[in-house]
Amino acid sequence: MKIICIGLNYRKHAEELGRPVPAEPVVFLKPDSALIKNNKPFFLPDFSAEIHYEVEVVIKISRLGKSISEKYAHRYYDEVTVGIDITARDLQSKLSAAGLSWEISKCFDGAAPVGKFIPVSSISNMNALDFSLDINGRTVQKGNTSDMIFGFDRIVSYVSQFFTLKTGDLIFTGTPPGVGPLKRNDNLVAYLGGEALLDFSVK
Repeated sequence: MKIICIGLNYRKHAEELGRPVPAEPVVFLKPDSALIKNNKPFFLPDFSAEIHYEVEVVIKISRLGKSISEKYAHRYYDEVTVGIDITARDLQSKLSAAGLSWEISKCFDGAAPVGKFIPVSSISNMNALDFSLDINGRTVQKGNTSDMIFGFDRIVSYVSQFFTLKTGDLIFTGTPPGVGPLKRNDNLVAYLGGEALLDFSVK
């Protein structure tokens, strides 16, 4: 099972990080050891002093596919949820400034909590879907999938040029602006279309 992530897929998030808007999807992978399911807690690592949250819509691949045409891409995912792309921002900034790869800032153990999956068929319009993140009862991020630079079908098609997609693979599709730090005892609740699908604590 692969966890495929798309970076800088919302213009305002790219702006808040001071990054140029990409011309093609920015792709990186997380290992399966990054996955947290069933609302289990996230434990702050000791190698970073600046752990950030990034709420994202996550789709689950439902069938084997390679070099998928964009017009058929919707046939390859049938479940959706919200997840958090947890990021060691201090490591990412340091490595990026040095021109080095920054996988360790995104791919460490526990860096990919995901919520309960629901059928795509239950969503009236995947391309105009609200999602948000509350921390300790306060909304810190709000987004709508209509603001994505690259939509779901474009992402699936693009990624499948390089990786064979397999049943159960997950794709994190990017975060809107408003990212910020996590601290011990924070409670995170992420919503998709107004429904709370992810609820976990930081330890």
